[in-house]
Amino acid sequence: MTSEPTPAGQVLEAAQAALAAEHAAAYGYGVIGARAAAARAAEAREAYGGHLARRDALTRTVRELGGSPRPAEAAYTLPFAVRTPDDAERLAAGIEDRVAGAYSDLVRAAEGPLRREAADALSAAAVRAARWRGGGVAFPGLTERADAAQR
Repeated sequence: MTSEPTPAGQVLEAAQAALAAEHAAAYGYGVIGARAAAARAAEAREAYGGHLARRDALTRTVRELGGSPRPAEAAYTLPFAVRTPDDAERLAAGIEDRVAGAYSDLVRAAEGPLRREAADALSAAAVRAARWRGGGVAFPGLTERADAAQR
């Protein structure tokens, strides 16, 4: 019989998942920055910096929660080949969707200031996804989960 994680354990798991999403986002933006159109290069750099800052904050949060922060992978498998600026934009939108999903779990698990920080991160990811995609979705952080469940 598998026991359910405690509420504190759920918060730590969600923080670790958000940290993993930030690691992957930073890696992905390295690729995006190399392929993005010149007009969007500054936007890619800004997003990269934002993900690094959130990654660092989550590393501290995981430690404060009593965990050992998950390290970044040496490399990540991209969902498709990124050869053109359009591919870079599509990858950026997908990354932001995944980051929003991770933060939606942290919003659900956390309380107090950590919940607020997670909600801010979810909002920022949703805005970036909408900018890269050219339009938003009704429930950022949940849409891609509904799509996966239907497959």
